[in-house]
Amino acid sequence: MAVDSGGFEYEILDIYILGTGYAIRLEDLVRAIAERGAVRIEDLSREWKYYLGANCGLAQVSASGKGLNIELFTGGLYTTSLVALRRVIESRERYAAIAKIPEPPVMPAGKDRRISPGQQRISAFA
Repeated sequence: MAVDSGGFEYEILDIYILGTGYAIRLEDLVRAIAERGAVRIEDLSREWKYYLGANCGLAQVSASGKGLNIELFTGGLYTTSLVALRRVIESRERYAAIAKIPEPPVMPAGKDRRISPGQQRISAFA
């Protein structure tokens, strides 16, 4: 259970990525899995109780329907298996592994591009 800024208590699923605690409201997570929608990830802090803070990212069911993809606003993409996540929600397991999704390599602009004779390079302004 965690308390939001309005003083209301919510049942949460706590997530730890690289030592930082985040929370997803359990009710919202179950709805997002059923409807394949997005759910917000909130900052999680602990004093006497757990407290929900600012929004830190979004999570949604993957295109294949087999995982929950987590995108943090500070950077980083992560995923976890929906099968493992359902076991945690149903209290059959205590943990579900979270894996980092590697970022695609960035191709340098103009590399390996040759200009044929008779072509011009046109610059664009934004």
